[in-house]
Amino acid sequence: MRDVISQLVKALEDGRPAVFCQVVETRGSTPQKAGAAMLVLPDGGQVGTLGGGCVENEVKLKALRRLHEPGASVHSYVLDHDDAWADGLVCGGRMTVVVEAFHGDAPLAYFRALAGAIDRGGGFTEAVVAAPESPAVGRRTLFDADGLVLAGDASLETRPAPLAERPRARVERGVAWLPSPPTVRLVIVGAGHVGQAVAALAAEVDFDVWVVDDRDRFANADRFPAASRILVGPIGEALGSIVADAHTYVLIVTRGHGHDQEALGLAAPTPAGYVGMIGSKRKIRLISEALRDQGVPDAALARVSAPVGLEIGSRTVPEIAVSIVAELIARRNLGPKAKTP
Repeated sequence: MRDVISQLVKALEDGRPAVFCQVVETRGSTPQKAGAAMLVLPDGGQVGTLGGGCVENEVKLKALRRLHEPGASVHSYVLDHDDAWADGLVCGGRMTVVVEAFHGDAPLAYFRALAGAIDRGGGFTEAVVAAPESPAVGRRTLFDADGLVLAGDASLETRPAPLAERPRARVERGVAWLPSPPTVRLVIVGAGHVGQAVAALAAEVDFDVWVVDDRDRFANADRFPAASRILVGPIGEALGSIVADAHTYVLIVTRGHGHDQEALGLAAPTPAGYVGMIGSKRKIRLISEALRDQGVPDAALARVSAPVGLEIGSRTVPEIAVSIVAELIARRNLGPKAKTP
């Protein structure tokens, strides 16, 4: 989404026409969910995807046809079994897409505001008029995480659902509500092989990856190109400098029990939304006992996910990373009710 909006802003700033295509509603099994977006450019190029296959191709053709006709239209697609099979997709659902052509810089302020909201990572909701018969089809309103209007149609009386409840996208009275919950910051304590593999995979699924380690030969941009921040120094000091909140996850995968214990003692009592530690059950028991003796409350230790990762029989480092990131996704999407080890 970030690249799509960034390229749209650039096209509007340069005065180039562009067509913005966004999924506003889905039902059943579909290759992308509501909120997915694609930008179609005059040369036939595109940024982003609606999931590929028959639907994306059809939407792209419609976008190119209306490239020189400013305005928005709504299109619904039923992905029946035959179409899905032909495109290699296991679908069978329905997708509704708003296709809007832009000329000039009229919507520039709105999409700059949207780009800013994406970069800040604090969460936002878009409301898009998606009723095909409405003269206001395509009209947009951007709300911040607290439901305050950031840009667009400020006259919209309805307000979005609280992002803290991680609401699903919905269409209500012809308006599509597209929530984007706050970005979760994943603090990986330990820059070894497991930390490196988890960082790469977690960044792919939209975690904001931070890395903490006391060795600059391990904790560096060459080994962690997707990390937005790398803290090198004594682990206790580096981890202690991070202000954790409900949107912070801490994953402890250091090279030794002593570092694990230090990191867990600092992370467990914080408001972090998730704290997990790799290791055997015996190691975890010994570290927990030691931390209790140091005064770390039982309630803080009880919420630690350990051993970390979903049980998939993983043996290799990449498999371990998959199991860990799967657990992180489950916690992000399902909250505390997510299945834990």
